[in-house]
Amino acid sequence: MGRTMVHPIIRLVNRNLTISLNMGFVIWQVVFPVIYIFVAGFAYTALIHNVPFGSKNLDYPAFISSGMIGFNIMNSTLISGIIIWNDRRHGMFEQILVGPFTRAQYILSNVYTIGIIGLVSAGLITAIGYPLFFKSVEFNLLTIPLVVFASITGAILFGSIASIISTRLKSSEGFNVIINTVFLFFAFVSTAFYPAQGAPPVLATAFYLNPLTYLVDVVRAGIFGNFTSTVAYEMAVLVTGAAVLFVIATKLLSKLEI
Repeated sequence: MGRTMVHPIIRLVNRNLTISLNMGFVIWQVVFPVIYIFVAGFAYTALIHNVPFGSKNLDYPAFISSGMIGFNIMNSTLISGIIIWNDRRHGMFEQILVGPFTRAQYILSNVYTIGIIGLVSAGLITAIGYPLFFKSVEFNLLTIPLVVFASITGAILFGSIASIISTRLKSSEGFNVIINTVFLFFAFVSTAFYPAQGAPPVLATAFYLNPLTYLVDVVRAGIFGNFTSTVAYEMAVLVTGAAVLFVIATKLLSKLEI
């Protein structure tokens, strides 16, 4: 990538991070997971004693704290849709394109932004939740690659979904309702908060139609040393889903009218 491409993208990424990382966003990214990890985690222990994961039995605080890593990666990618929506709403998209930037640079800057935020988010929640799952941790050579892989592919996948929604809706009410409904469905119909084992068959099937389940399972595989052929399959699903949705989001963004 030549100098003419690098500098504009860095400038756009810096701009994206500057407008995104406000105090409200930081509090949401920290306080909400902490409440779930330390309040819901211990409160539900009376109901859920142990959760099977591969060859391990995890206590519920360890299970939910590792699940919140994937949840927070997904949640942080809402930034992508919000940036695009606000740029369209306030006329910034037009100003960016009539300036020294191209649509390709705008798209790539959003990809890099959600990738950075996804990695930072994963690291933050790992640090917060570590005291709860350290007894079950089995770090190995695959731990960091698996967590980084899940962070980047998950950020691109869910960031693409947020971007697609932001390009298709014109009213702020519709945007807020749809994006929050979709991401709430992803959050609670997944293995982030509870295991698929024992759930009604219809609900268990829905879990595995949800990409967050695959994201969470890959993160847990890295943390708890449980890399299997099933995890490899889930990684393939994540890559495929991220690639397809990214192509769709890119095409929609490239056709946005100024």
